[in-house]
Amino acid sequence: MKTCLYCQRRNALERDTCEGCGMPLPASEASGMARRLSRFQWFCVGLTLFCVAMFFWLPRDIY
Repeated sequence: MKTCLYCQRRNALERDTCEGCGMPLPASEASGMARRLSRFQWFCVGLTLFCVAMFFWLPRDIY
């Protein structure tokens, strides 16, 4: 089933427009999930690189 991005109504897979509001439905939920997963993975890589850079850049003097 496809979920409308505007009214969150579930629609049949073969429909191109929402039964409730008439707006176009997304191509597929699988591609949206894959895109979100890819963004999350890149965020984790960026956060890891930032932490490694801060580890070497910040001073380590102990008083």
